Amino acid sequence: MDISRRQTLRTAAVAALGGALSACGTPDGDRTSQGAGAVPAAARPAGGWRLPDEAHPHEATYLSWPGRRIWGPDTAGVRADIARLARTVAEFEPVLLLAGERDAKAAQRACGSGVEVVPVPVDDLWMRDTGPVFVHGPDGVAGVDLNFNGWGGKQEHGRDRLVARAVLSDARLPRIKAPFVSEGGALEGDGRGTLMVAESSLVNDNRNPGSSREDLERALQDTFGATKVIWVKGVKGKDITDYHIDALARFSAPGVVVLSTPAAHAPRTPFTAAYEQAREVLERAVDARGKRLEIVDLPEPADLGRRGKDFLACYVNYYVANGAVIMPRFGDRKADSRAAAVLREQYPGRKIVPVPVDNIGEGGGGIHCSTQQLPKAARPHATG
Repeated sequence: MDISRRQTLRTAAVAALGGALSACGTPDGDRTSQGAGAVPAAARPAGGWRLPDEAHPHEATYLSWPGRRIWGPDTAGVRADIARLARTVAEFEPVLLLAGERDAKAAQRACGSGVEVVPVPVDDLWMRDTGPVFVHGPDGVAGVDLNFNGWGGKQEHGRDRLVARAVLSDARLPRIKAPFVSEGGALEGDGRGTLMVAESSLVNDNRNPGSSREDLERALQDTFGATKVIWVKGVKGKDITDYHIDALARFSAPGVVVLSTPAAHAPRTPFTAAYEQAREVLERAVDARGKRLEIVDLPEPADLGRRGKDFLACYVNYYVANGAVIMPRFGDRKADSRAAAVLREQYPGRKIVPVPVDNIGEGGGGIHCSTQQLPKAARPHATG
């Protein structure tokens, strides 16, 4: 009898966690038939949870199959992009694709045998935001449920609000219920105790009414084991996410930030103003070690042809897989080549793989927005 990748991951997870499941998997009054019981962040074991950097080795990558209710006539194109992305990532590590039961067979045909389809009902494809954010702890890996609420109630999310707990229940991993509302794309960590976030998507009444920046900073530190949070202002109300950090700035290494830089002669918009403010903040900032940040420019494409107003034209929304960096290809040959060169320098030893995801881009997201990594358990006594 063949053993699926998902069964293998379950076995590895249980072995790594030891007795943590019985200690942490207790009901929190928010349990569903799909969900895992949650342990509040404040009740975490001695030593705490810690957010690893994306380059930490992965057990697998999660993706999600988009539904017709959200995408309508664009469904075929965006599904083709997700299938292409899933097949690409599967060349480097196991891929688990969530899909509703009615869509599971079609998703499997599109993605091929190298991708495992997991029957979990979903609304949309943005796995970075709907899925759990995985953390390391003294007993292995757990997942933080960020209480997804459709980016502040902007989109239907009856199924997607349950995705994090469904994933953790399926993987038999402890669920940590965050004491705030957010999405995975709103958080960027260096694996050494530093977080970057945009104020616009967190200090926002559509997610965390009545919470101050100071309140949320304490909650972020407590939940993700951070000792330093770098805040940029961001932009409220101009895109569905209220400006996620993963479309602006990424850590390629501790102390090194890859910054999405507007193309030369780009028109003045709220987003270019937000970039300028963010750059000023990052140039002055220090990380959790007290070190000034090195900023690496990653210029955005200029020659895009006709695109919708919500099209996400930035290379910094790339994904770091085992042995590879999966980056968007926009068709601006000069810009595509320049971006690949920058990422090759930042991630030596990894293959740079450009993938066209124009249909996903028209929905305001990209490769990073569509993926979520399940990290391997940290090595004993590892510092990151």
